[in-house]
Amino acid sequence: MDIEQSFQAHLEQRDFSILTKRGYLMDLGHFSRWFQQTNGEELTPERLTPTDVKAYKQHLLLVERRKASTVNRHLAALSAYAKWAQEAGRIHSDPTITVKSVKQVPSAPKWLDKNEQYALQRAIERDLQLSKLRFPKRWVTRRRDASLTLFLLNTGLRLSELIAMRPGDMQLSERKGSLLVQNGKGGKQRTVPLNAEARTAIQDWLAVRPDCKCDVIWVAVEGENEGLSGRAVQRILQRYAQDAGLEELTPHICRHTFAKNLVNSGAGLEKVAALLGHSNLNTTRLYITPDERDLEMAVEALA
Repeated sequence: MDIEQSFQAHLEQRDFSILTKRGYLMDLGHFSRWFQQTNGEELTPERLTPTDVKAYKQHLLLVERRKASTVNRHLAALSAYAKWAQEAGRIHSDPTITVKSVKQVPSAPKWLDKNEQYALQRAIERDLQLSKLRFPKRWVTRRRDASLTLFLLNTGLRLSELIAMRPGDMQLSERKGSLLVQNGKGGKQRTVPLNAEARTAIQDWLAVRPDCKCDVIWVAVEGENEGLSGRAVQRILQRYAQDAGLEELTPHICRHTFAKNLVNSGAGLEKVAALLGHSNLNTTRLYITPDERDLEMAVEALA
């Protein structure tokens, strides 16, 4: 097993999300190419020095002009690589430990404002109406897409939590409902109450959901009726973004929109953190950070 495969095997044993593992490997590959071009030799843990890490940080900032968040992500990948090498006995000290991350002003997550949410709601309703009239065979698929999007906006689930939902995780009645998130980030469980919008969305989908051997809620309508992939969910949201005239719509933007709506309605940060599955209130605090639109309105108010 070569070094990269050994590091990958190490990541698989760690409690990281799939996206984090994939990101670490991609960032390490970027560094490895830079290392070879700069030093004329292939990267190995024994050849990595603090000078290399500092020079790479400067390269990302001054040559590639990367944002602070991107630079810090690359440094985190290098740190994980160095820690693995140290634990494996390949190096005696961590060459990344003296290199500090780039300081940055916390930026507000990207969410949909009220006008954008209205445009998205109209696009969903219009899509359902047109598909029912013109493409009745495709309507069940569009019903699923609409329910899935509305469910995300009203629960703030992560993508991995959404596609892992099983019927047994839900409790539904006429006036209330809840979802048990079995394996959230860090392996944590949490219960998410379902409001009227979320309950209606999921019930509308379950009423037409095809019979399926797989024990997940969100399934493909055509073909083998397998569970939806993360990529399929992203494509659904991208289509709605285009129909609604939005720049972008992702599972994370839906999650951020849910959180921002909670904050705007007066929910305390502790409640928002519990609903989102945050273990650190500082993460949740980002939702009270002014975004660009808030700052623009503040400046315009001076005119």
